[in-house]
Formats: sequence, structure tokens, C-alpha cells
Amino acid sequence: MATIAARLIPRWLRQYQFSILPTDVVAGLVVGVLVIPQSLGYAVLAGLPPVYGLYAAIVPVIVYAWIGSSNVQAVGPAAVTAIMTASALHPYADQGAEQYVLMAGLLALMVGALLWLAGQLKLGWIMQFISRGVSAGFVSGAAVLIFISQLKYLTGIPIAGNGLVGYLSSMLMYARQLHPLTLLIGVSAFTLMVMNRYGKQWVWQSWLSPTYAKWAERLFPLILLGIAIILSMSLHWTTKGVATIGSIPQGLPTFTLPYLPDFREALNLLPTAGLMALIAFVSSSSVASAYARLRGETFDANRELTGLGLANLAGGLFQSFPIAGGFSRTAINVDSGAKTPLASLVTVLVMVIALIAFGNALAPLPYAILGATIMAAIIGLIDVTTLKSAWQRDRLDAASFIAAFIGVLVFGLNTGLIIGLMVSFASLIWQSSQPHVAIVGQLADSGHFRNINRHDVITYHNLLIIRIDESLFFGNSEAVHRRVLQATQQYPEAHEIILIMAAVNHIDLTAQEMLSTLNKELAIKNKHLHFSFIKGPVMDIIGETPLMNELTGQVYLSTIDAVDALKGI
Repeated sequence: MATIAARLIPRWLRQYQFSILPTDVVAGLVVGVLVIPQSLGYAVLAGLPPVYGLYAAIVPVIVYAWIGSSNVQAVGPAAVTAIMTASALHPYADQGAEQYVLMAGLLALMVGALLWLAGQLKLGWIMQFISRGVSAGFVSGAAVLIFISQLKYLTGIPIAGNGLVGYLSSMLMYARQLHPLTLLIGVSAFTLMVMNRYGKQWVWQSWLSPTYAKWAERLFPLILLGIAIILSMSLHWTTKGVATIGSIPQGLPTFTLPYLPDFREALNLLPTAGLMALIAFVSSSSVASAYARLRGETFDANRELTGLGLANLAGGLFQSFPIAGGFSRTAINVDSGAKTPLASLVTVLVMVIALIAFGNALAPLPYAILGATIMAAIIGLIDVTTLKSAWQRDRLDAASFIAAFIGVLVFGLNTGLIIGLMVSFASLIWQSSQPHVAIVGQLADSGHFRNINRHDVITYHNLLIIRIDESLFFGNSEAVHRRVLQATQQYPEAHEIILIMAAVNHIDLTAQEMLSTLNKELAIKNKHLHFSFIKGPVMDIIGETPLMNELTGQVYLSTIDAVDALKGI
């Protein structure tokens, strides 16, 4: 029984120290209060009634707090998963709100199942293959689309589409439906939000202490929400054509059986569900692993997959849409003093209270305020800094960023991500096919050997020492073969060719055949091929092959041994 209890009760709760209870409670209260407007806005972004943003911040958060890998990550509705939900379910928008809600729950179930299955298969390593350029380009492109999509709430124009062209064309087509009062409310709120977020040194820090300025900045969206509700009621904005969220149903999310689609519908949703699962995992694990390093904790990517998967599965059964770890809410959670997932459970309590007690109070809130909130928050996700850094240091990663960014804007989220991944993998293949091969010489009287183009080294007229800095496989074997032959033509007097294999961790069959051919070609020219510093696992592979049986030279333990033995020949 004790073993079963230990498995069911998470370690953080079994080892909980009550001395940190006050900080967890405060952090949970702060996050819960501050993300209410954000949660409502993300539900609207997903094409759902606002209340579903609060639903998505209850059951999935409880499950992740119990099972997830991070002690401080705050999961819930996220901008990228919200807009991907809207994009995936766009064909169902005309089939009624009830059908759309059920499809959103189904999508959460599919995302959760894929994440959970990936966790069981120990696929956490897949995160390593999503380059920084691809993820940053995708998120930046999605941020631009999110920003533009919210213009319909600030203008009253029914903007729709999957890409930039679709959004802009629909805006031009229905421009006459612009609602001046809605535009005034939305632009005013957006301006105030931007000033609060990016002009805090003038708005707050010029007259408040750093501590009070920080809290003023965080509380401002909530204060603005309250002011908008009061103005909407007193000035009767609803009767003047301003769209408001209306009465929010009171009560908690209920257990809802998933919608069972036909095979074709499920097949159509599966690619989007797979991409959403990938993005949710990458974004969540990035946040969780970063804070784990800062806190000196371990991060288990497979446990993160399992926790995030079960959170989405549970959410899909309790009126949620796909969720992920949130950058901003996690930062607030940590900065407010959160130590354990208990803070997230307190946040859930705040959401429950909001649903039970304050549903009717939110009814007069204009959609324009929610749109402005999302637009102001989303600007920070347009990652210009990463693009500049990649352009200066790694043009291939910059190309992946640009490909993902433009692909998302032109073709939509799913196709844009695939384009970015294809460019990233193409650059990886290109890099692998261009291995670094250096001609080296000896540093003074030491046993070290360095590139002759970078260091003042000693060379020997009868020796050509070449260092191969990559593993050898079918993708780069021809490039290595060509580079070695070019070096022998450049130094025709050298008849002893030494290949330093210290950086070679594997030699596949194609590369073995290439080396055998090279050995024969050098022998025809009265040159001998030698190897130095072959690792044990590599020697296990090539030890009994024709390459070693027909080798015209020798295999040396170290390069200095090879030089000492051959320089006098």
C-alpha cells in the first residue's frame, strides 16, 4: 500500500515543507488573478466562447501539477496552441458553437494522446532536432498572424483566413463594416497596454519604487479590464453596437464525452494535432528546462511529454482546448515566489472562484479589450533578436528562421512549420556533407598538431598530415576523398599520408569503401596511407575489413608516434 501511495502522490507533495506554503499561496493568487484576462482572450483567439479559457486553466493545470516534470511551470491556454486550434477548426466554424466546442475537445484529446504516446516511447530526444531558428521563426510568424487576426475585435471587421493574404484580403473586402466606437475603444486599450509593457520606465518607474512599479505594470491589464466593464455599463456600449462577451455560464467545467468523428475527419485533424503536440512540447520543455537549470533541478523530457499529454487528455474530457506551458505566466509564477506545483493548484482555485462568483460581472467586457490585451502581449513573441544573432553567427539557422517565418505568413501555421523544418534539415544535411578537413603541422617540439593556416607549425616535406573533423558516412565520404586528393596534389613531395581520426566516431560502409579506394589510388602514386588516433569503437568496425587488410601504411596510437616513425623515411 505504501508503494502504491508513493506512486500516486507526487514527490513534491510527499516532501512538502510547510515553511514555503505562504510563498506558494501568494504566487498562485497572483498568477490566478493576472491571467484571467489572458485566459479569456486566448479562448477567443481559439474561436471559442471566452469561458473556455477559464475551463482550460482548471483540470489540465491540476493534472500537470500532479504529474508534470517542472515544479514551477504554469501551464494553460497559450497563444500558439490557441491560434493553431482556430486554424485547424476553421472548416467547422459554420457548424454551430456546440460542434466547434466538441471538436476543440477532440483536438485536445488527440494532442494529449500523441504527447503521452511519445512519452511512453521515450521520444524526449526529438526536441534536439528542432533548431532555434525554426522554433523562433515559427513563433514569430504565428505572433504576426495572431496580431492581425485580433484586428477584427478592434475594428468590428469580420477578418478571416489562414494566412496573411487571407486576412488582408478579407479586411479590404469588408472594410465598410468598420465600427468607429469599437475602433476607438480597441486602439485606446492597445495603446495603453503597449505603454504599460514597453514604456514602463516612463509610465511607472519615474515616480514609483522598483517594487511598486513592477506590480503596477502587472496589475494594469486587470485594472483596465475593470475600468472597461464599468464604462461599458455606464455608457451602454452594447446598445451602441460594441460587441461584448456577454454572460459567462456559472459553474465548473463538466465531464463531456469526446466527439467521435468519421475516419476522414480524424485523418484531416491528425497532422495538425501532431504539429500542435510538437510545438506544445518544444515550448513547454524549453520553459521547464530553463527554470530547472536556474533552480539546480533535473529535467526529464520524457516525463514532460507524459505530464503534458495527460493534462491535455484530461482537459479534452472537461471542455478544454489544447494547452501548453506559458512563457509569461511561468515567469510571473516564479517571480512571485512559487516553489512547488501547489502554486498552480492555488491558481486553479482562483479560476474556480471566478467561474462561480464573477461570471455575470464580466458580461459587459468588450471583445476589443481582450483583442488589445492579446495584441500587446503577442508583440514580445516576435523574436527579432534571435534573427539578428543568427544572421551574424549562423546564416543557415537564419535561413531556417526566415523560411519558417515567411512560410507561416504565406501558407499558414502547419505548412510554415513544415517548410521551416525542411530548410533546417536541408541545412543539416548540407553541413554534414561539407566536413572540415585540415592540413596540420606540429606545434614546436610538442605533441600537438594544429591547422597550418591558423598557427605557426613545423611541417615535414615527406609527410602530409590531415585531420578529419567529422564522422565519415555516405553523405560526406566523397567530399573527404576529394579534399585528400587535392591536398596530395598540393604537396606532391609527401609520400606518407597520415589521417588523424581523433574526431571520427563512426565509419559506415560507404566511407570504408571510399578509404579503400583512396588507399589504392595513393599506392599507384607510390604514396602510403596511415591512420592515427583511431578510437576503439571505430576500430571494432573496420578492424577486419578489406580496408585494414589492404592498407599500405600503418595504424598509430597517436599522431606524434606516426610523425616520429615516418619523418625520417
